[in-house]
Amino acid sequence: MYDFEPPSANTKLRVGLVGTGYAAKHRAEALVNAARVNLVAIAGHTPEKTTALAQEYSTQAIDSWQDLVQRQDIDLVIISTINRDHGKITRAALNNGKHVIVEYPLSVDFQEAEELVALAKTQNKLLHIEHIELLGGLHQALKQQIAKVGDLFYVRYSTINPQHPAPRKWTYNHDQFGFPLIGALSRLHRLTDLFGKVLTVNCHQRYWETESEYYQTCFCTAQFCFANGLLAQVVYGKGETLWQSERKFEVHGEKGGLIFDGDTGILVQAEESTPIEVGTRRGLFAKDTNMVLDHLFDGTPLYVTPEASLYTLKVADAAQRAAKTGLTIFLTE
Repeated sequence: MYDFEPPSANTKLRVGLVGTGYAAKHRAEALVNAARVNLVAIAGHTPEKTTALAQEYSTQAIDSWQDLVQRQDIDLVIISTINRDHGKITRAALNNGKHVIVEYPLSVDFQEAEELVALAKTQNKLLHIEHIELLGGLHQALKQQIAKVGDLFYVRYSTINPQHPAPRKWTYNHDQFGFPLIGALSRLHRLTDLFGKVLTVNCHQRYWETESEYYQTCFCTAQFCFANGLLAQVVYGKGETLWQSERKFEVHGEKGGLIFDGDTGILVQAEESTPIEVGTRRGLFAKDTNMVLDHLFDGTPLYVTPEASLYTLKVADAAQRAAKTGLTIFLTE
């Protein structure tokens, strides 16, 4: 828990944004539409993109994130850049007395993430790790319907994204994206949020290479045995060597199943099958941003804690170790 002083109701929270990509643009849009904040500056990797985004939202472009986190006229830093840099930017921002919002993962290294959660408490600053998958229509529908299928025994979550050709960008870069289930941490965070603690992890993964730093295809499959006896399988793949797109979440229980295929959901039981309404995925970055502002100004609770995200990262780190060693990894408290 944090016990920092909330911003004055008569002053605006001064925000610096790191990044110029998809998430950063949604953050900027949310910030300029929020009455309680002032977007002071944007720092990005490419000067041309940084200048263009800053001009679009009538703010200042800064050459580097190092300069941004040291500015005295910034209270909150939002980190929406490549996964590899999340940890070091978060550390620098906290050490400079800033509140932090960072897109998942907090770090591609579990030990560093542990240190950062502890540092935020020491500095008495907010550290919020974005997990908008918990706010989306699929997750909300799952939580509303899951009791209807009885005692659970198996879950399968598959996201496969063919790309022909594969883009040469940071999401296909070993170093910049990280291990697949760390870079795509939301796949596991859905599970830990719904089903709790994990006992054992098995994982296998493969890359199809095009050059040393970039790959053309990634495919990863993992199994998780939860403390409640549930067995979960996660499949994650992207790139040129995949041929059929899939976004499917299945929950199987003794009284029925929940099958979500894309944006379509169905409850399957012995007597009948019932369609499930799945809400939109639109506007979630704005919702996350506004919830953080409500928390800072009014003390309202957030939908996710740093500790919850850190635990999921621990599970993802176990999957990485399982993939490297070929061994079953046992998780302890």
